[in-house]
Amino acid sequence: QVQLVESGGGLVQPGGSLRLSCVASGSIFKIKRMGWYRHPPGNKPDHPDLVAIVSFGGPTTYADSVKGRFTISSDNAANTISLQMNSLKPEDTGVYYCNADVENEYGLVVNYWGQGTQVTVSS
Repeated sequence: QVQLVESGGGLVQPGGSLRLSCVASGSIFKIKRMGWYRHPPGNKPDHPDLVAIVSFGGPTTYADSVKGRFTISSDNAANTISLQMNSLKPEDTGVYYCNADVENEYGLVVNYWGQGTQVTVSS
């Protein structure tokens, strides 16, 4: 089993910045990729929106709405990712979930979700 623990959410004014972090622990042979998804207010619980993904040793992918404002980074050795969020807008508000594709010792890739951290952008 793998656990994903997020930190760094909170309340910030429009134009402000926040940094989210996610640490993966447990039965990890190799992390294929990790990323962040957002569940905005009003969305169906099982339809979070992609924010950013980083493939360990590969490229990053961003939602168009965050390009130029958010930066995802990874520390492969520490099984950690961070999301630096700048120039935040009210529409960035939501619960941010860490997500990971983890390969176990048997070569099986399993997808995991964290518990989520609330980000609120409001004046």
